[in-house]
Amino acid sequence: MRFRLNSATLSQGVLYLVLFAAAFLCVFPIVHVLALSLSSRAAVTNGLVTLWPVDFSVRSYEYILSRQEFYRSFYVSIVRTALGVPINLFFIVTAAYPLSKYAREFPQRTFYAWFFVLTIMLTPALVPWYMTIRQYGLIDSIWALVLPGAVPVFSMLIVMNYFRAIPKEMEESALAEGANHWQILFRIYVPLAMPAIATVTLFAMVTHWNAWFDGLLLMNDPNNYPLQSYLQTVVVRPDAALMSARQMKELAEVSNRTVKAAQLFVAMIPMMLVYPFIQKYFTTGILLGGVKE
Repeated sequence: MRFRLNSATLSQGVLYLVLFAAAFLCVFPIVHVLALSLSSRAAVTNGLVTLWPVDFSVRSYEYILSRQEFYRSFYVSIVRTALGVPINLFFIVTAAYPLSKYAREFPQRTFYAWFFVLTIMLTPALVPWYMTIRQYGLIDSIWALVLPGAVPVFSMLIVMNYFRAIPKEMEESALAEGANHWQILFRIYVPLAMPAIATVTLFAMVTHWNAWFDGLLLMNDPNNYPLQSYLQTVVVRPDAALMSARQMKELAEVSNRTVKAAQLFVAMIPMMLVYPFIQKYFTTGILLGGVKE
């Protein structure tokens, strides 16, 4: 009995150690980026910063927050997320509901299911994708950032499998009471599938907030860049010709790495604030959404 107790204690200790190591590996990059952003140019250049700021300085934050372009791009990203997430959820839910039916209930289910799956397997080339968006007249508008990805198929498959796990008796009872499919969807399926919907909501928010490549391609006017596209232009390939003398002086007083770190940390804040409220749904939403009969 004593040996078993010691073995159990040892196993629990090893489990806690592994969990602590995993948590540390997740938190370390964020803490390191924050420390870099709050350190001086010399300390960062000499590689003295790890988990704590060296020669505390907020010049990098003063530099990025003094630029009107930063606030404008931040606003564009907020608008994009505010428009894109509801559109994504609407199409995810309305596509997942009929595809969750059996073939006898929806004979065309297999055809449409393969249609969606093929969009994952056969990604369109960049030039036809751009030409299509241009033909619709969406270039340089917020809709160019929202509509091309209106139906996230992977998220739709998660919700579809979650819908299939809901007992059919509930739908049959509602149909017997005279409910139509729209009422069944939004009064029965959606409330019961909130864990899966919360999970794909976070997926959609992160996707819209972190996207940068489409902004560079589809926005001709830099004033329409979302936040991540703006950060790409000022961090990865800054254009000195567009900077004033004051901005050039401020940039000379900070390190390129500290500016990168400050902008990355500021860009992470909105998702870091939202994540704790939705994280509790992850396990239920993904695991139950992956159960197949």
